[in-house]
Amino acid sequence: MPIFHFFRLRKMAPNFLVLHLFSAMLPLMMALAGLSLNSDSHAAALVQVGISNSSSDVAFFIADKKGYFKQEGLNVTFTAFDSAAKMIAPLAVGQLDVGAGSTSAGLYNADARGINIKIVADKGSTPPGYGFQPLLIRKDLVDSGKFKGLQDLKGLKIAGSAPGSASSSTLNEALKKGGLKYEDVERVFMGFPQHVLALQNRAIDASITTEPSATQAVKSGAAVRFVGDDVIYPNHQLAVVLYSGDFIKKQPEAARKFMRAYIKAVRDYNDALKDGKLAGPNAQEVISILTAYTNIKDPNLYKSITPHGSNPNGKVSEDSLKKDYEFFKEQGLIKGDIGVRQVVDNSFVDAVIKELGPYKPKAK
Repeated sequence: MPIFHFFRLRKMAPNFLVLHLFSAMLPLMMALAGLSLNSDSHAAALVQVGISNSSSDVAFFIADKKGYFKQEGLNVTFTAFDSAAKMIAPLAVGQLDVGAGSTSAGLYNADARGINIKIVADKGSTPPGYGFQPLLIRKDLVDSGKFKGLQDLKGLKIAGSAPGSASSSTLNEALKKGGLKYEDVERVFMGFPQHVLALQNRAIDASITTEPSATQAVKSGAAVRFVGDDVIYPNHQLAVVLYSGDFIKKQPEAARKFMRAYIKAVRDYNDALKDGKLAGPNAQEVISILTAYTNIKDPNLYKSITPHGSNPNGKVSEDSLKKDYEFFKEQGLIKGDIGVRQVVDNSFVDAVIKELGPYKPKAK
């Protein structure tokens, strides 16, 4: 029926007939006008992401800056936390959709309580040459000869990010190499940027500190980079991407789109790596994004840091996760017997890699 006939009928027909005819014709009218019946269908899906104030957040920043999230119809917001351990509660209640940082005992305990939070992708690891969370020792302790080797960690006050986090597992490996036990040191916990001030003020003796704070501490003269965690704990699955149960269940399409944007950004990041530095073909672009999105505005600092490894095909190292899990259990931090397999969900990465294909690095 031509649309103008509808308006002629409106004068002749009862109101209920007019409304019935209008409802029947509305889809055609909207289609002809190029409109959608759902006013929210083109609205960007809001995705709230927790980040950990470390350089390994860079893939999120790349995806945001280069429009990968926007291309997927996502409106992504970032909230900073001292550690991923502090993201568990917001993820559990749906205040966060995505979390990013080191694994923790709290993740497994949440799963034991029926809270569905999943490890969905790699965020940061320590392949050879990419020890981005080194052991720092206060410079005066090294200069005085009080600290000469890992055995001298005994009795020292050592900072980490949070109790029961993957950085604690890194320290445990360092202590074992020095013939010590985890109980032989005093632990304190604070955000990575605070490690720099604590070392400068001599409030701590050492720290397991991620980049770029690690390089900041060294350049300030407060600390010595004693050994990288790629030596302490090679190929450690140090940081991961987490999805909340609500995000997976209620917004599965947004979750897939987020992963697609993220993997594209991780591949851009990998193209910036060369010989353990941000020195690859598009390093300058990545460094400019880091200076734009973080509080550190000196690009030379990012040229100096030891960057993290990140799997351009997305998958985590389950062997490394299992090793950390056993450490958490030994420390009495995990209740029950959940296991790693129960908290890892590879489906989003698998779907994206099937679509994009395996990573092909740019010539360097």
